[in-house]
Amino acid sequence: MNQAGPVAVVTEVDDVTADMVITELNKRGAPVVRFDPSDIGDRLLLSARFGAGPAATPVGHLRTLSRHTTLERVRSLYWRRPTWPHFEHLDDPDARFAAAQVRHGLGGALYALPSCRYVNHPLSNYAAEYKPMQLAVAERLGLTVPPTLISNDLARIRAFIKEHDQVIYKALRWTPYRRSDGVGLTTWTEPVTAEELDESVAVVPHLFQARVEKVADLRVVIVGLKVFAIRIDSDLLDWRADYSALTYTPVDLPTSVEKALTAHLDHFGLASGSFDLAIARDGVLHWLELNPNGQWGWLEDQTGLPIAAAFADLLEQGATP
Repeated sequence: MNQAGPVAVVTEVDDVTADMVITELNKRGAPVVRFDPSDIGDRLLLSARFGAGPAATPVGHLRTLSRHTTLERVRSLYWRRPTWPHFEHLDDPDARFAAAQVRHGLGGALYALPSCRYVNHPLSNYAAEYKPMQLAVAERLGLTVPPTLISNDLARIRAFIKEHDQVIYKALRWTPYRRSDGVGLTTWTEPVTAEELDESVAVVPHLFQARVEKVADLRVVIVGLKVFAIRIDSDLLDWRADYSALTYTPVDLPTSVEKALTAHLDHFGLASGSFDLAIARDGVLHWLELNPNGQWGWLEDQTGLPIAAAFADLLEQGATP
C-alpha cells in the first residue's frame, strides 16, 4: 500500500466539492497535489518513463507551481472535474494535434499509475456514462426501471408515447451548450407528446421514458462501502430546475436496493457514484440513472452527512493489496 505518497486531485480551478475533500485530507495531514490538465506547460510538468527494468510502470515526475511528486508515490487519484487545454492560440489543425497529445500523454500516464486507488478511474467513468449500458445493468440487477425507449424512429417513438401516455424526454448525455450569442443553456427532463414530434427526431437517437407518478426523489451517493441516501421533496418533475424549492431528508435504503446499487458500481469498476431514483406513490423505488462523478457538496451542506469525510477516508487509504 502506497501510504506515504500524496493524493492527486485532478479538477478545475473552481471546484467547491473538491475543496471540501481537500480540507478533510489537510486535517489528517495527508499531502495533496492538485492540478488541472489545462495547466499543462510551465504550470504543469510531467515525465513518465517506461522500459526501465522491473520497477513499477510508469516511473516519473509530476510538478506543479507549488508541489512535486514522483508518479510511483501517488497513493490515490481523485478524478473530479478536469478541463483539457484547447490551445486557442494555435491554428485548428495544430490545436487538435496538441490537445490529442495532452489527452494521450498526460492522461495516459495518469491512467497507468502503479499502486494507486482511483476515485474513479477516468476510463471507468467514461464507460459508465453510457445510459443504455446503465439501464441494461440496472435491469439485470433487479432494480425497477421505468419503460424506456432510445430511438430515432419517429413511428416507434409515437407508438411508445401512445402505449405509455405520460412520457418524458431526457438527454442521453449532458454537454456544455451555448447559443450563438454566448448564453448558456441546459436540457431539463420534460414531458413530451406524440404531436409535437416530427421527422427531425431521425437525426440522432433520443431517450424517452414512461413518467413515474412520484411523491419524491432520491439521490444516493455511494463512497466505497458507505451509502448516503437523501430524499428530495418538491413538486418538480426535474428537481434540478429550482434548488430553492427543495427539502432534504436523510433516509435508509432497503437492503436489496442498497446491494443492487453497490453491485451496479462494481460492474463498472467504480469506487463511488451518485444515483437518482424516484419514489412512486405505491412506495416502489424506480431507478433512473447513475452519474459516476456526480455533485454532492450541496447535499452535505443541507443535511450534515459526512460525505467529504467518506471520500477522504477512501483517498487516504490508498490502494488495497
